[in-house]
Amino acid sequence: MTDIAIGLFIPFLGTTLGAACVYGIRGPLPQGIQRALTGFAAGVMTAASVWSLLIPAMNQVSSWGKWAFVPAAAGFWLGVGMLLLLDRWVPHLHLNSDEPEGMRAHLKKTTMLVLAVTLHNIPEGMAVGVVYAAFLSGQEGISLAGAIALSLGIAIQNFPEGAIISMPLRSAGLSSHRAFAGGMLSGIVEPVGAVATICLTSLVVPLLPYLLSLAAGAMMYVVVEELIPEMSFGKHSNVGALSFSLGFTVMMALDVALG
Repeated sequence: MTDIAIGLFIPFLGTTLGAACVYGIRGPLPQGIQRALTGFAAGVMTAASVWSLLIPAMNQVSSWGKWAFVPAAAGFWLGVGMLLLLDRWVPHLHLNSDEPEGMRAHLKKTTMLVLAVTLHNIPEGMAVGVVYAAFLSGQEGISLAGAIALSLGIAIQNFPEGAIISMPLRSAGLSSHRAFAGGMLSGIVEPVGAVATICLTSLVVPLLPYLLSLAAGAMMYVVVEELIPEMSFGKHSNVGALSFSLGFTVMMALDVALG
């Protein structure tokens, strides 16, 4: 159980370490670095959606034959729908934008920046929780090493996310300590969501193929709706595309080598 507890909190550690960059870097991150970090995160999330979530979901219903794609497709669209609703309801503000999204609310810009990152950390926490729930229930094809690979992959992409959120908070006038706290707390939903999923393991098991795919759909919504536009913002550059490819390769290698 110690390994599982560590695995559940590895992604949060990635966010925390990234947020700590606010103590060593002064001023806003250059746009090229923001593109690179965002592109890398998008690549990791895309690879995790495929190798850690969708493929295991279809493998679990391989006895369905040519219809094994049905739970994966249904769960994927449920995840997209869930994030679409959250995107419409939760007030938030994306980087490089001055137009708040979601329901109208009289919130500070810094608060809405934190909410934007928190919003797309929800599916990541779900993904980690569902995979560990599958391992604990003895599902074929889900190993502890594979679950830890997913945790490591999400932690790697959480590192730049922690930096990307804490640096603008510092530039907006918050102290280094408050900017660090904002960046760190944006990732707290991940271990909370993962632990909640583990606690519901007995209820989750029959729905695992759907829930794995739901997390994949939610993550892909975040990638397409938020991360890809951010990594392509401004003057044309190949930095985002190259970083996306690197992130995809790293996560794919982690999952295959450890899974």
